[in-house]
Amino acid sequence: MESPKFDLRYLKEAFREPINLWAMVGFAATAAFFQQIEVLAAGLVTEAVYLAVVPAMPFYRRLIARREKERARRLRDSQREAIIKTFDPREREAVEYLRWMKNQIYANYKKFTTSKEVPFNLQTLDQRWEDFVDLLDVYRRRKHHLRSINRQAVQNQLAQAERAVEGSPDDRARRIQQANVEILKRRLAQFSELERSVKLVEGQLQSIENFFGLVNDQVVTLPTPERVSSLDFEQLSDSIQMTKQMLEETSDVMGVHDSHNREIGHYDLLPSSGKTTAK
Repeated sequence: MESPKFDLRYLKEAFREPINLWAMVGFAATAAFFQQIEVLAAGLVTEAVYLAVVPAMPFYRRLIARREKERARRLRDSQREAIIKTFDPREREAVEYLRWMKNQIYANYKKFTTSKEVPFNLQTLDQRWEDFVDLLDVYRRRKHHLRSINRQAVQNQLAQAERAVEGSPDDRARRIQQANVEILKRRLAQFSELERSVKLVEGQLQSIENFFGLVNDQVVTLPTPERVSSLDFEQLSDSIQMTKQMLEETSDVMGVHDSHNREIGHYDLLPSSGKTTAK
């Protein structure tokens, strides 16, 4: 059996443990009170053994892993609550209603099944609620971005640029205008991709809301563990994961719009410069 590898992270955590700090204070106080250097030396030896043994123990490393996981969860929760505060009243109402329904489902399950514990598959509604908030945040940001775009103006610019390519007096001017055409075509294609992602997320949000309603109906009307277990929680989870994967694949679309705007602004200036030169 291989011994655990040394990891400075566990050493730091073990050193900061309250029991260790209080032990060091106790040894130091005792040594100062009795004025015995032997007590201080014993404390240093004990500390060395503690730091050599405890950070390498598997149970302690599992404890640290659980602590880190809990800290990460609390951080995500606080960040999610901060995001919710930025939502408009209608969006916050939807989030809070779904949170209330989730808690109501748990309470109804315990009430009608006389069970003290909520089954694991039902507890996944916590994660589904978090998914709803995260997806709603993505949806509102992309929706706002689309509303800020004048698609007709870009289409008009594309038509104008294509005419400019046809009427270019030389190869250099034609290459410049053709580059502008390609940029505008890419923008229009990305608009379509953004619109598709917005519609997909909107449908996913609706499916989460409907699933909560379905579970609530099941718990209230036929409140048996078998009936609740028969609901397909995995299908919703898989659907959400596919939606998130699609969003990750298109996450760079919004970022490239700014660079495209700068490129378009650059090329828009070129014809004007050419006219100035021609005068």
